[in-house]
Amino acid sequence: MSERLNDYQFVDGTRLSSVIEALIFASDEPMSAAKIRDIIVENEEQIEISEETVSDFVDKLNDRYDENGLSFRIERVANGFTHVTQKKFHYWLSVFQHENAYRKLSQSAIESLAIVAYKQPITKPEVDQIRGVDSGYIIRQLMEKALIEVSGRSDSPGKPLLYKTTKHFLRHFGINSVDELPKPREIEEILKDDDMAEHRQLLLEQSMIMKEDDDEDTSGDTEADITAENDIKKDASSEEE
Repeated sequence: MSERLNDYQFVDGTRLSSVIEALIFASDEPMSAAKIRDIIVENEEQIEISEETVSDFVDKLNDRYDENGLSFRIERVANGFTHVTQKKFHYWLSVFQHENAYRKLSQSAIESLAIVAYKQPITKPEVDQIRGVDSGYIIRQLMEKALIEVSGRSDSPGKPLLYKTTKHFLRHFGINSVDELPKPREIEEILKDDDMAEHRQLLLEQSMIMKEDDDEDTSGDTEADITAENDIKKDASSEEE
């Protein structure tokens, strides 16, 4: 056993155990003991090892991992060896994966989220009206990701639910309050060296679209006021005549 586990040192100073470890770590798929043996023997004339020796070195590596309290070990999977995270760390991985899911939003989800963020509190019918399509599925998705939540009911007919953004929304976009959401004049600074640039860009574009809609509504109201004023002047002129 001790002879078989002689940790051979190669010319470059690397050890046999470290080479086996590196090959397993670098492989995208489980690597068999036979393949590890072939790679080593074919590239080093001074050494001859068996598949059993490879397996013994894997056991030795795992003992070293356990002694040092490392979070991973080498397991045999599909007739090969691969590095895996130890089960006692699976909870923390699930937390990470859940958090990471917050960052994966479709363009339609970003669009709906932007409407809620800039118009909150807002009802689903109002979101539908702005987008021009039904937003029920997207609203549910955003709630599942804890990015929006119910904040009450509207006084409008039917008393539809009102939605607002959550603390998770603030964390997702790296801000402390909705007042920090991007404005047109800030776009260059926001997009510079920012891993959330794409999402913030979409939020900005949506906010600009909504602002244009508001401007058009205001413009329409102004034109209507001018027309009404002209009509009043005409009526007054006719009475004087």
